[in-house]
Amino acid sequence: MAAPGAAGGRALLRGLSLSVWRVGAGSVSRSFRSSAVRCEATVISGTEMARQICKEICHEVESWVSLGNRKPHLSIILVGDNPASHTYVRNKIKAATAVGIGSEVILKPKDVSQEELLDITEQLNMDSRVSGILVQLPLPDHIDERTVCNGIAPGKDVDGFHIVNVGRLCLDQHSMIPATACAVWEIIKRTGIETFGKNVVVVGRSKNVGMPITMLLHTDGDHERPGGDATVTITHRYTPEEQLKIHTQLADIIIVAAGIPKMITSDMVKEGAAVIDVGINHIHDPVTGRTKLVGDVDFEEWRRFRHVFRWQWLEMWRTRMVPVLIVMKLQLRRKLSLSPQCQAVWGL
Repeated sequence: MAAPGAAGGRALLRGLSLSVWRVGAGSVSRSFRSSAVRCEATVISGTEMARQICKEICHEVESWVSLGNRKPHLSIILVGDNPASHTYVRNKIKAATAVGIGSEVILKPKDVSQEELLDITEQLNMDSRVSGILVQLPLPDHIDERTVCNGIAPGKDVDGFHIVNVGRLCLDQHSMIPATACAVWEIIKRTGIETFGKNVVVVGRSKNVGMPITMLLHTDGDHERPGGDATVTITHRYTPEEQLKIHTQLADIIIVAAGIPKMITSDMVKEGAAVIDVGINHIHDPVTGRTKLVGDVDFEEWRRFRHVFRWQWLEMWRTRMVPVLIVMKLQLRRKLSLSPQCQAVWGL
């Protein structure tokens, strides 16, 4: 059986910025610790959340190893010289080291053949020392990403992109779940945002973010892999603006992952709603002349109007480490609790 942290390494998949807003102080949940009459924004420290989750993961890794199990190990395949990909991989290695998970980077040139990559994944699949495998995306154009992702054993697929994991996710069964979706789900639970019977709008239809978030939120809370029992509407970059506004104004929760800066503005959100911004966009800052990272929600507009809406702003993270740590924690727990049947399905 692969060590639990193997899947833990799945969180090392990707860094992202994610922010959560709540509009209307009167409806803020208890965990927000907010007065119904105060108007200023409330900030929940992403640093503190990261520190707490890191402690939990370290404890679980130590407990696993103390039982005589092999230390979890993550193998990352990095192709080419894309600066962003190299930065992401460095962050993943750093996060793994911080919680006691071993790791390695297998660096290949951009002209590597698809056949060579498949040979590497097969070798890693057979290596009992390797707990989890991650292929940093994107890959060069001459390589089919789907074929490479399906070449990784489902039980070592820390990205959750293998067709078996995608299928099990859609059937409400235990599976490797893409990191961003897992992070959103964990944030919702940790901040006490109610999903049962609520209206949710997911802006973005990608198979790695929008789709898995939708599956987690709309499915039955009593199934093998419990869901959020919400009514979910999916929109995307081609949904007409007037129709998008109609949907978002009815939503109790809005999750934005379309990759379009300032797509969601304050007039599109009803009072009392929670807004989760998963967007990552690099734009030119005319003030500094530099490139800056922004989400899909017009944060500057929301900040200007905060006294009108009495909204509560919860910045869950800007360090890009919390989602990584969250998913590591989730996967460690999943591996520790795998039934023999599940292990047989995944070939562990």
